[in-house]
Amino acid sequence: MENTILEMQFALDTFYFLMMGALVMWMAAGFSMLEAGMVRSKNTAEILTKNIGLFAIACTTYMVYGYDIMYGGGVMLDGIETVAKDATYAAPSDFFFQVVFVATAMSIVSGAVAERMKLFSFFAFAAIFTGVIYPMEGAWTWNGEAVFGLFVLGDLGFSDFAGSGIVHMAGAAAALAGVIVLGARKGKYNKDGSSNAIPGANMPLATLGTFILWLGWFGFNGGSVLAIASKESANAVAMVFLNTNAAAAGGVIAALLLVKLLWGKADLTMALNGALAGLVAITAGPDTPTALEATLIGAVGGILVVFSISTLDKVFKIDDPVGAISVHGIVGLWGLLAVPLTNSGVSFSGQLAGAGTIFVWVFGTSLVLWLVLKAIMGVRISEEEEYAGSDISECGLEAYPEFTK
Repeated sequence: MENTILEMQFALDTFYFLMMGALVMWMAAGFSMLEAGMVRSKNTAEILTKNIGLFAIACTTYMVYGYDIMYGGGVMLDGIETVAKDATYAAPSDFFFQVVFVATAMSIVSGAVAERMKLFSFFAFAAIFTGVIYPMEGAWTWNGEAVFGLFVLGDLGFSDFAGSGIVHMAGAAAALAGVIVLGARKGKYNKDGSSNAIPGANMPLATLGTFILWLGWFGFNGGSVLAIASKESANAVAMVFLNTNAAAAGGVIAALLLVKLLWGKADLTMALNGALAGLVAITAGPDTPTALEATLIGAVGGILVVFSISTLDKVFKIDDPVGAISVHGIVGLWGLLAVPLTNSGVSFSGQLAGAGTIFVWVFGTSLVLWLVLKAIMGVRISEEEEYAGSDISECGLEAYPEFTK
């Protein structure tokens, strides 16, 4: 009887892990739709090609090398059956759940460098980021290895339940480095330094993408409980789902109210980013707050993202077409700092140490990699190609051929 119960628990936890991983994989569709809606129509096919390409690259490079760096027991080298032997779920499900997280981190970069980057330079960056850069910081955090043999972040009081810092802030750090190397889109800034709005082509598509991401986030956070086949784990999953949803709602409400106060009107793009900001904010610690606390954490994220997007654009001249650096970077840091507010076992100093380590490593290595790619193969399309749209120059087709001359 005991063996039967254990086998049933193993089967249920494995099935749950796989289904949560499938929900996270569906976030790739959310990023694709969000970015396709937020860019101009002449760049739609290229941004979609980026998203499906980066997902395939992430899955392959992480399988070949990245998983081995992050957790040991490489899938290709030693066989997946050697990974997570003592877990209550099948070992391949662990790899599947981890690899879709890697792809999510890389998806963050895609939107920030949209409309002016060479497609295959982006793919080259994706291969190194998902195979080496991300797995290294993942080993220091979730796998508990010492940072360059000097200190263990977990011993300092660092905690990141599902990746506000490890996934989202890391993706934003890589994106920031790329945007700095690339520069702004043509026509984004005037000679006097003022900023021009460049509206996206399809707000219904961007809204659909946001709702898909909202749905996928239940897998992102809920799956990070790692089990469901016991009363304790089932209660934990239910609370994580509740708090994830509450934080997203809080982010939307706060962003809408703030832009109404500031600008006198609602702003759909800020509402969408408010939802994502709420989700990013709660990701570091969705297991310990009450639902009201989660709503407030998400609301702070929604407020931060409005100010951050405006400040990066107008003050620092950081051209981020989808607001990814603000949503995942600034709010990712807030998510880490919010954890000690509801979890007494986590320290602010530990969170800052972890955030600093992640940012310095990812930003530094990414900046070097972007500069190397720029020197070897170039990273930016020509001015003529940019004005005509990257669909034709990079993909040889248009997303909406019936509507162009």
